[in-house]
Amino acid sequence: MKSETRIQYATGEIGKTVAGRLLPGTDLITGIEEICKENDITYASIANCFGSFQEAAYMYLVPQEKSVVGAGYGELFVADGPVEFLNGTGVVCQREGDYDTHFHATMCDKEGKVFGGHMVKGKTPVLTTVDLVINEVKNANMYRNYDEETDLIQFDPAAE
Repeated sequence: MKSETRIQYATGEIGKTVAGRLLPGTDLITGIEEICKENDITYASIANCFGSFQEAAYMYLVPQEKSVVGAGYGELFVADGPVEFLNGTGVVCQREGDYDTHFHATMCDKEGKVFGGHMVKGKTPVLTTVDLVINEVKNANMYRNYDEETDLIQFDPAAE
């Protein structure tokens, strides 16, 4: 892959800020999206996010010869709990008229082994709490769409 500077962005501004807590049993990504729905937030950035999980479902990049870029997400891993959720960050986007949140997390298991990756919606229930701060993004559109160059679904910011 050749090295050159190529960028894509949309300029917007921060709207409302929502401080929240996901309660025990709530799925991480589903909970984030529900907070956004209830607060009429279409696009957002997850500024702070940490807590604990009953178990954690995630994927990470592995070499894939058949992939256009030579890598892709591997198999789904499920870390048995309790799992300490050290830090997470993500973007709340739209895809085909619904939420599509892209979220990555750093976690550790009961022996303190640190791991992380791309979190999977519907498979990561909160153990005691997930504390988070959501910043609404206004005057910029944030989508996740198919990208022909990478043959993957990618973040696709666009001006309003």
